[in-house]
Amino acid sequence: MADSFYTMDELREIGFKSLGDSDIFISRKASIYGTGNITVGNHVRIDDFCLLSGKITIGEYVHIAAYAALFGGSCGIVLKDFSGISSRSAVYAQTDDYSGDYLTNPAVPEQYRNVREGTVTLEKHVLVGSGCTILPDITIGEGTAVGSMSLVNQSLDSWGIYAGIPCRRIKERSRKLLEAEKLLRSEDKMAGIFCHLGKNCRAL
Repeated sequence: MADSFYTMDELREIGFKSLGDSDIFISRKASIYGTGNITVGNHVRIDDFCLLSGKITIGEYVHIAAYAALFGGSCGIVLKDFSGISSRSAVYAQTDDYSGDYLTNPAVPEQYRNVREGTVTLEKHVLVGSGCTILPDITIGEGTAVGSMSLVNQSLDSWGIYAGIPCRRIKERSRKLLEAEKLLRSEDKMAGIFCHLGKNCRAL
């Protein structure tokens, strides 16, 4: 399994804008374009056949599952700590105008297109289920979960569970996970102190 992911030395050579120093697993089968625009924090896993392009910022404890696609463009996609994107979901920070008033797709010169752009932000503890589509210029509030096969075409409030096409809020989401985050952060802090003192430190 270890050979399925790049080593840390290999990741450093790829040329990311910024790269954490521990617990980063990026599949050799992932396709990543424009690494100079991509920031990756610690405790990140990106699985097979994911596609990342454009400006993307990935925080800590983030998972991007197989076949997910992130199209950051110039405005960017931000995945904050403990967020996750399940398999076959797509996040777009830019998209063509489908009205028929303009030509579309990247093979057409820009003057004939009308590209809509806007940063997409997944706040802390946001989860996106399998097969979702997220359109440009959207913020998904902290702690919100989006059900599988949902379309997100507007910003979503915090701590809700949303589902549907387009998605709507169907119930509240529990905040108990915040206590687990505190415990994990405390454990990480202690491990860092032990490493700094040169004592037995666990592998992160």
